[in-house]
Amino acid sequence: MLSNLAVRDIETLVHPYTNLATHREVGPLVLESGKGVYVYDTAGKEYIEGMAGLWCTSLGYSNQELIETATEQMKKLPFTHIFGGRSHDPAIELAEKLKEIAPVPISKVFYGASGSDANDTQVKIVWYMNNALGRPQKKKIISRLKGYHGVTVASASLTGLPNNHIDFDLPLPGIMHTSCPHHYRFAEPGESEQDFSSRLAAELEDMILREGPDTVAAFIAEPVMGAGGAILPPEGYFEKINAILAKYDILFISDEVITGFGRTGNMFGTTTYGMKADTISLAKQITSAYFPLSAVMLSEQVYDVLVDQSRKIGVFGHGNTYAGHPVGCAIAVKTLEIYQREKIVEHVRKVSPTFVKRLEKLGEHPLVGEARGVGLIGGVELVKDKQTKAPFEAKKGVGAKSVVFAQEEGLITRAMGDRVAFCPPLIITEAEIEEMFNRYERALNKTLNWAKAEGLLAA
Repeated sequence: MLSNLAVRDIETLVHPYTNLATHREVGPLVLESGKGVYVYDTAGKEYIEGMAGLWCTSLGYSNQELIETATEQMKKLPFTHIFGGRSHDPAIELAEKLKEIAPVPISKVFYGASGSDANDTQVKIVWYMNNALGRPQKKKIISRLKGYHGVTVASASLTGLPNNHIDFDLPLPGIMHTSCPHHYRFAEPGESEQDFSSRLAAELEDMILREGPDTVAAFIAEPVMGAGGAILPPEGYFEKINAILAKYDILFISDEVITGFGRTGNMFGTTTYGMKADTISLAKQITSAYFPLSAVMLSEQVYDVLVDQSRKIGVFGHGNTYAGHPVGCAIAVKTLEIYQREKIVEHVRKVSPTFVKRLEKLGEHPLVGEARGVGLIGGVELVKDKQTKAPFEAKKGVGAKSVVFAQEEGLITRAMGDRVAFCPPLIITEAEIEEMFNRYERALNKTLNWAKAEGLLAA
C-alpha cells in the first residue's frame, strides 16, 4: 500500500534517472531528515548515505555552520547577479580561495549552477577560443566511453553512456569518444595496467591523427570515472595521455565535479593522478551540496583570449542568472574554511585504508568480480562468473537488485548497471565505514540467494 506522499509523488513528478514505468508501481523512498552520514525516511528508518547524496554531501547532513552561513547571507543579500560588471564579496572571496588551492596555475573563475553547465561552458569556451585564435577548424572534443560529464545538450554529448544518447539525438557532431580505461573489463588477457595504458594512449593518438590534429581542440576526463561505475584509471594512464595532448596542442579539461575537494585523498583528483589540466570543472562538494553552484577554473592563456574577444565583439556573451549567487558563494567559502580547519583531506587519508580494505574484501564474495577504490570513492562489479568475468544479462538488473537489498539493510548506494558505487560523506568515521560495508555484505548475500533462486549464476 503506497502512502499518501508516495501517491502524490507519482502523480506530480518526473524523476531523473528512473524507470518511470516501474516507479508508478513501487513509488519513491521519501526522506525526511538527515544528520551526519545518516538520513531518515518518513517512517523514521535510518540509512547510511553511502553515496553522499549524489557524490556531493561531503560534510554530511545538518551542518549548522553551513545552515547559519546561508541564513546570514540571505538576510544580508539574498540575491544579486554578476552580469555587466556587478559583483559582491562572497563571489570575489570564493574565487580567491579557489585560485589559492587550485592544483594547476589558474587565472580566473567562471561560475555556474551545476556540473552539467560547467562542462557546457567548457565546450563553448573551447569553440569560442579557437574561433578567436583563427583556428575555426580546431573544434573537435574527445571524451571517453563511460565518461560522465552532464546532461545538457553539449555535456550529455561528452558523456559516454548510451542511455544519455539514445533517442535524444546525441552526441552532437564533433564530439567523439575514445576507449574506456577500465583494466578489469577491457584489458586483453595478461595485459598489465601499464601496457593497457600504453595501448589506450596509442588509440587516442590514432584517433587524433585520423581526425587531423588541426581539427581536435580538447580532451576531457574525470580523474576517477563516476557515473560510469566508479572506475579508477590504470597505472600510468594520465602520464601517457598528458604526453599525447601536449604533442598535438590539445587542451586538457579535468572534470573534478565528483573528485574535487578531498574525495581521492588530495584536495583534487588532478593532483592524485598527475593530470596536466588547462581548465577544471568544479561543483557538488564545493558547497557540500547545500546550494547549487559550479565553477570553471581557467588558465591565463584561455582568459587572455576572452579579454581580447571582448575588445573585438564588445561583450563576453555567456552566463546564467544564478552564476555567482551570493548565498551559494558564501556557503562555498564556509565549506572551504571547514575543509581546512577540520583537516578534511587528512581525515580522508586516515580513514581511507579502512574504506579500501573493506571494499576490496568484497572482492572475495561469489558475486563480485572487481572491487577497487581510492580515498573515499570506489565500486564493485557484480558478475555471473568470477573466473571468466562473464557479466549478467543487463535486463536482469542484478546491480539494481543489490541496491534494493542494501536499502532494506539501511544503506543507500547506487547501481550503474552491475557496478555498485560507494562515495560516503567525507566526515565518515572508521566505525561508520565498517557498518556501511557490513550492511552491504548482508545485501550481497541476499542478492546471491536471489540470483541462485532465479537461476542467474553460471552452472
